[in-house]
Amino acid sequence: MRLTSFTDYGLRMLMRMASAPERAYSTAELAEEFGLSRNHLSKIMQRLSRGGIVETRRGGGGGAMLARAPQAIRLGEVVRLLGEDQPLVECFHAKTNTCLLDGRCRLKARLRAAELAFLAHLDGATLADVALSAAPMET
Repeated sequence: MRLTSFTDYGLRMLMRMASAPERAYSTAELAEEFGLSRNHLSKIMQRLSRGGIVETRRGGGGGAMLARAPQAIRLGEVVRLLGEDQPLVECFHAKTNTCLLDGRCRLKARLRAAELAFLAHLDGATLADVALSAAPMET
């Protein structure tokens, strides 16, 4: 399995935020720390906000904070949210499926089972389990 960079960076940002969950992180600060464009990071943050993982505030003293304690955020939940428009394989997406083998393929069920096992494993861990130390990362 391979996570998209969107999901990967979302997890990294959350790990960073979980290192000091009481403070707000600006988009500019996180973008610089991770070497991402602010635009890309903003899209990730919007999805996390829509999913109730982070809360955002505009203006001075604003930024993004975890909406819940790191112990209450399951990694599987985050991966599902950030990857919701990226199916593992084309045939998992009903609207864009053009696979000629669909309906006859015996691989699809095995891939679905593997995906579910992967997510179930991540559901067994929380953001607190993978939080970074409080020191900023070196670039």
